[in-house]
Amino acid sequence: MVKNKKKINSIVIASHNSGKIKEMIPFIKKLNTKIYLAKDFKLKEPKEDGSNFVENALKKSRYVHNKTKKISIADDSGLVIPSLKGKPGIFSARWAGEKKDFNQAMKKVHNMLYKKKTNAYYISVLAVSWSKKKEKVFVGKIFGSIIWPPKGNLGFGYDPIFIPGGYDKTFGELSNKIKNKISHRVIAFKKLLNFFG
Repeated sequence: MVKNKKKINSIVIASHNSGKIKEMIPFIKKLNTKIYLAKDFKLKEPKEDGSNFVENALKKSRYVHNKTKKISIADDSGLVIPSLKGKPGIFSARWAGEKKDFNQAMKKVHNMLYKKKTNAYYISVLAVSWSKKKEKVFVGKIFGSIIWPPKGNLGFGYDPIFIPGGYDKTFGELSNKIKNKISHRVIAFKKLLNFFG
């Protein structure tokens, strides 16, 4: 693991998810580094077959680093619902199917939650890879609850059914300005930025 803070001259975002990339770029810009995307190198996404968020995030960052020989950053994130034994969890994106239809995924959550507790949390795991021996992981979580029907068309993924604690609106209704102060990804990025000083 990385022990010393290290200046990053350039970094590759190991993601093909436009929503994630849009949220990640403002924070990565604070590192004053040149930013590349995985698609700039015509890279496909590696198979996410890890057993948890950390394994999947590292798999993506390692894959892009190995292909580009550049420092890479990956995010593996999802919605966790304790009363559904942690589902959808690492399968959050896969529940939306090949067409990335999150209306379908949200309906699946609603059907499975019938009369169960609706407490939930979003988790984001950021993995940065310099090499096989130099990598670092940062974790952020935000707790809240699930509502139905979905509300709002901002954000992406399960945002229209997730209400963060202390708020009465879903992530799908809250502005980016607010979301970019409280989200799971923001919490993880604050830890990353603090690490790099």
